[in-house]
Amino acid sequence: MKPENIRNFSIIAHIDHGKSTLADGLLRFTEALSAREEKDQFLDNMDIERERGITIKAQTVRIIYKADDGELYQINLIDTPGHVDFSYEVSRSLAACEGAILVVDAAQGVEAQTLANVYLALDNDLEIIPVLNKIDLPAADPEGVRRQIEDSIGLDASEAILASAKEKTGIKEILQAVVDKVPAPQADGSKPLRALIFDSWFDNYQGVITLCRVVDGTLKKGDRIKFMATDKDYEVLKLGVYSPFEETLKELHAGEVGFIICGMKDIRDVKVGDTITHVKKAGKVQATEALGGFKKVDPMVFSGIFPVVSSDFEDLKAAMEKLVLNDASLSYETEKSAALGFGFRCGFLGLLHMEIVRERLEREFNLDLISTAPTVVYEVTKKNGETILLENPSELPDPVHIEKINEPYAKLSLHTPSEYIGGLLKLCEDRRGTQLRMDYITDTKVIIEYKLPLNEMVMDFYDKLKSISKGYASMEYDILDFEEGQLVKMDILINGEPVDALSVIVHKDKAVSKGRLLTKKLKELIPRQQYQVAIQATMGATIVARETLGALRKDVTAKCYGGDITRKRKLLERQKEGKKKMKQIGRVNVPQEAFLAILKVED
Repeated sequence: MKPENIRNFSIIAHIDHGKSTLADGLLRFTEALSAREEKDQFLDNMDIERERGITIKAQTVRIIYKADDGELYQINLIDTPGHVDFSYEVSRSLAACEGAILVVDAAQGVEAQTLANVYLALDNDLEIIPVLNKIDLPAADPEGVRRQIEDSIGLDASEAILASAKEKTGIKEILQAVVDKVPAPQADGSKPLRALIFDSWFDNYQGVITLCRVVDGTLKKGDRIKFMATDKDYEVLKLGVYSPFEETLKELHAGEVGFIICGMKDIRDVKVGDTITHVKKAGKVQATEALGGFKKVDPMVFSGIFPVVSSDFEDLKAAMEKLVLNDASLSYETEKSAALGFGFRCGFLGLLHMEIVRERLEREFNLDLISTAPTVVYEVTKKNGETILLENPSELPDPVHIEKINEPYAKLSLHTPSEYIGGLLKLCEDRRGTQLRMDYITDTKVIIEYKLPLNEMVMDFYDKLKSISKGYASMEYDILDFEEGQLVKMDILINGEPVDALSVIVHKDKAVSKGRLLTKKLKELIPRQQYQVAIQATMGATIVARETLGALRKDVTAKCYGGDITRKRKLLERQKEGKKKMKQIGRVNVPQEAFLAILKVED
């Protein structure tokens, strides 16, 4: 198809504003799906996405639309996630587009992630088409939401399309707006091949499948192609598009989006953001300049993932390699724990991201895993002037060698109905936050901005936020910089032995209360032994909290009836000596729930 008849666009929105339902409506309207093939959330192909009702992976689909001018247009649609933890998926998808449909719930209005995704689209210089979805709801206020879009985002919403994806209204208007307003790709088929990789995943039968946007030139089946970042070359065995089912083609032209299969088994040979070009032979011209890739995101939440059975480590390693291909924002490195054995220290974009990764590893690769409590990266300056970035609390140097510890701060934006302001302000103040501003965008809706230590957000902050606001508040955050803090390392000792996987870095003022809560929680979770078990929280050589888990006691005097008291005393003394010996050689098995106890303690 001619480049001028191609349109590439994404759907962006806050979570649960109807992106996936709108994508379903576009597929139905263009008859890409038959009545038999239709199902809700069609593009959400993972079970975990359907169960949670959220989009985790961006999905692409090609549809053909006959516009009002009688011309056929090829429309490449990318449905993106809405949660803040998957913003990297959104940024990669937007790089392959010229336009974006901004979906805003006509009842809920502009939310935190709405703003974040709009700014991502503006950074990519995309044409934005506002759509007010769910106008069929009784609480819908299209005119009020139009004003919110103009006041808080600065977009002209006078021509915003009124739609209800569920009721199939406004679908034709959206498609026509894409044709009329989204510019055609600036593509040149005569130039040397350059294609941008914006997604990839591993298939057990076909190897690595690469999703790309052809920027210049033409890509054909049988071509010898080169991946410029890794300097590896392969033959194209298969290429095609999803419309929405897999459709094999002989070639992809400039401006089109499609997939490539080269029989690639080494997943390290392809990187998201890389450029594909032809190998310089057989009359093919090789591009010399790579396309601009994606800004690599830095993970800010770290957690250890270990197999329950040590022999599963190699299976976990293979699973991590395949998952990173599918989720480029995940980082990991090998870690050894005295308590848990070999595993991986993983970096995530947020708590939901961490939860989803672990669940995918267990489901898709049939693994039993233990994950440690999440922490953030700290900047530690030693007295000799050396500065290190610390991801694992157990690796903190001795306090006598530390000059200062800097912790990361985030700018937090909360969108909330006005009746919940008091509770949310208290939550932020309790988490060492500093208020930056508070603006009323309507009489009943408020934007609150706080500067907050990231360490205070990675535990249960999001859950508390939703609980206080009854689910109505939303949040979005940006990482600022490191600032010095009064931070200390708190170790947990079980029978005098430190459990490295339970070490945490906390603010000095909260160490005692945190230690008491944590030891109390561990006492409930650790099973009782035949001897007393001491559970202690320590700061250096100082014990700040202790709980004692009582021993299981067998009544050894049950067989004594009558006779002198010395008979019973002798049996009790023998039992006491036996328990003392067991304590010396005994080992307490800490259950998986204990490693997540830090998440559950209430402030």
